[in-house]
Amino acid sequence: MDSEPEWKLSSLIYQLMNIDVSDSESISVARGIYSLIDSMDLDSQPEPESELISVIKQLISLFSSISGSDSEPETELKSLLTQLISLISSIDSDLDPEPVPELMLLITQVFHGIPSLARGSGLRSCIFRLLSIVDTMEREAKPEHLISMDSEMELESELISLISQLFNAEMESEFVSIIHQIISFVNSMDLDSQPKPESKLMSLTSQILSFFNSMDLDSEPGPLSQLISLISQEHYSSLESELLQLIDEVLDLELESELMSLISQILSLVISMDSKRQKLIFLCPQVEVDFEQGKFHVTGKVHGSNKWRDCLPMFWDQLSLPGEETTRFRCVGCNGEKHGTFEKAPLEIKHPLHPKHSLQLVLLSEHEENMKCYCCDGYLKDIFYCCVACNYVMNVACVEKLPLLSIDHPKWHEHTLAHFPRQASLTCDLCALADSSSPFYICLLCDFVVHQSCLSLPRVIRISRHPHRISFTPSFDQLGNWSCGICRKEINNDYGGYSCIKDGSSYAAHSRCATQSNVWDGKELEGVPEETEEEEKPPFVRISDGVIQHFSHEHHHLKLDENAGRDYDENKQCQACITPIYFSNYYSCIQCEYILHETCANLSRKMHHPIHPHLLTLVNVYDRVVKISAGRKNYKSACSACPWLCTIGFFYVCGEEGCRFKVHVQCATISEPLDHESHIHPLFLTSKPGETRICSVCHYNDYAETFNCIECDFALCFRCATLPPKVRYKHDTHILALSYGKEASTTTYWCEACEGIINLNTGFYICDEYCCVTLHIGCLIGKDLYMKPGSSWLYKDSEVSVLPNNQHMSRPFCSDCENRCPFKIVFQRSGSIFCTTRCMRNSIW
Repeated sequence: MDSEPEWKLSSLIYQLMNIDVSDSESISVARGIYSLIDSMDLDSQPEPESELISVIKQLISLFSSISGSDSEPETELKSLLTQLISLISSIDSDLDPEPVPELMLLITQVFHGIPSLARGSGLRSCIFRLLSIVDTMEREAKPEHLISMDSEMELESELISLISQLFNAEMESEFVSIIHQIISFVNSMDLDSQPKPESKLMSLTSQILSFFNSMDLDSEPGPLSQLISLISQEHYSSLESELLQLIDEVLDLELESELMSLISQILSLVISMDSKRQKLIFLCPQVEVDFEQGKFHVTGKVHGSNKWRDCLPMFWDQLSLPGEETTRFRCVGCNGEKHGTFEKAPLEIKHPLHPKHSLQLVLLSEHEENMKCYCCDGYLKDIFYCCVACNYVMNVACVEKLPLLSIDHPKWHEHTLAHFPRQASLTCDLCALADSSSPFYICLLCDFVVHQSCLSLPRVIRISRHPHRISFTPSFDQLGNWSCGICRKEINNDYGGYSCIKDGSSYAAHSRCATQSNVWDGKELEGVPEETEEEEKPPFVRISDGVIQHFSHEHHHLKLDENAGRDYDENKQCQACITPIYFSNYYSCIQCEYILHETCANLSRKMHHPIHPHLLTLVNVYDRVVKISAGRKNYKSACSACPWLCTIGFFYVCGEEGCRFKVHVQCATISEPLDHESHIHPLFLTSKPGETRICSVCHYNDYAETFNCIECDFALCFRCATLPPKVRYKHDTHILALSYGKEASTTTYWCEACEGIINLNTGFYICDEYCCVTLHIGCLIGKDLYMKPGSSWLYKDSEVSVLPNNQHMSRPFCSDCENRCPFKIVFQRSGSIFCTTRCMRNSIW
């Protein structure tokens, strides 16, 4: 080698390939390579140029020519290398400690991004040609290393990919399958033949295998020795439930063994190598706060659980905002103390939006769903920056964004707006609210005040509460009193809001109410022409007088039955609403037993529901088996308005991709204002997104929407609101009416079916004729109005069936509440009987 710089360059490249790239030594080597290439004038090298210089020039040319149209691995590798060069070139001193973690991460990502390049690509071939040249030049050192570098990197890349999949496994079976693949892959690797020195990942993998081979299972805890024995079997993957149980038991053990330490190191190392996570930051709050009576209070210091399982990456709490490249974690096990290689968010900051005091990184003791960040107006995460003295809070992601001290926003105001530096109760001209939960911008010339969050308000929108478009108006007509069509409260005429654009309409809404996520779909319609809606298909075709062909039963005709004096048959159920035919008109099939209430037969095929922003479509479900994910409580087949399941019959579903909103026809067709027997005032749907209220009748609080009284503190859930006001009872010739008694009543009512005392406040059915029959609501119509005997769903590997329960004297005892089941239908699973959906859920979930 005639050229000293070339010899040094070859030596440095070889050195980088032979050290652990995640070690701090790799930083000085990488910087040495960059500095040497930067100092060499590659274009002025003597002819003929050396093979090393030729390949390096070719490599630089290939990287420069990569564009967005190339494959993802190539563009990602170029982006990483660009960041690495930019960071190296910005360092003035070798002693600068700040960029060390980021440099190490970038070097690691570049190194592990090479095997992902497509085989046969020019870039991959050029890289390995460079390695081959360096190998030839350094053959006296360890020539076998570079010769097998391609193979080693491919093995390591495959192992990293498999381990990464563990963090994203959603189903238990998928988790078991990935573990099986990892173990099979590691067993197939000949680690002894791998080049030395090994990479850190391969070294840790070798240590784990060595540890496994030398373990004395008799001296280990029972669950751990059983787990190792199980996974040592060749075909253990069929024992999924046993394997998962053992994994849970091992994770719960207080183990500080070498094996657990090695596993933790491997998982952490793979997390740091994930090139899709552009930046990893650990959140290590030292102070815990709670929120009581409108203020934050420090409750103590934050301590980790000190459990090794909680230090594993799959148990880290991730706090990331949509669209952000940065990934933030909190380790529940050690609160970041054992993860020194990762960058950590500062514990205290000064921010221009709150220059008066420092903000401290804190952990909220109990999550508050409706609390918002002062900066972005987004919902507050569990870890955030807080000034306890001023009750000022900001999400972690917002502290990195410098606020604009002045802005031009001609959409809302013609003058430049200046940032108002203090929290104050100034009334916003766009939303008419005087809250200080968001930064303000003001125009002193015009006395104009606006929240930063209100600057993104739309001009023209369509909401589910009104049939026409509504547009923003800066103020309302001074004549007349306007009230919001959503919250039903008065509108201040001097401030902005939304009103209907159709002539003659008097509909208006507050800005914040109209843009709630439960009524607005998030689409700005200014400048968008109104689409001509397709003519809706009718639900049926009229064949003749009283005879129709319904879309849900196209192969037969249905005939109208208007006989009001018919005998009551409790086994006749409407196929749409799955409730009995009491006394209303109904259509019945001429050739089979298909029945529809007349009102159900006339249900519209499309509709807007007041609590959902998207258009809903009426569907008819024939399949009686519904699969529910085992162990999960988000019932995909439950009605979105009431708590009961939608398994068969008619219901309205949302057609938007990814939206799972669905409602029974009863919940879909009820409207506001609602006049209900349980309350003297009209009721309205005034709930805000995320708000839950306790139903004043059934006293449950797990409902997202309720009908609310605007004059007093009364709420009614959809379940109670949709109870039929009048029903038939097979042992009484009269009609029974839904009734709600008064607390002051001294009369004791007893249920005709179960002989229990009736609580007047929760409602009951009563015959107002001379017989005075009274029944619990559940005893007469069942706790689940929309379940049909014969329907079922799958839970894990067993089927939950809905059975008729007609024999009053021989009704079984419920396995959950241990009372005799008084209801018309019961649920059976693995031989056990449950009398209500709630009892059944309590026992199997």
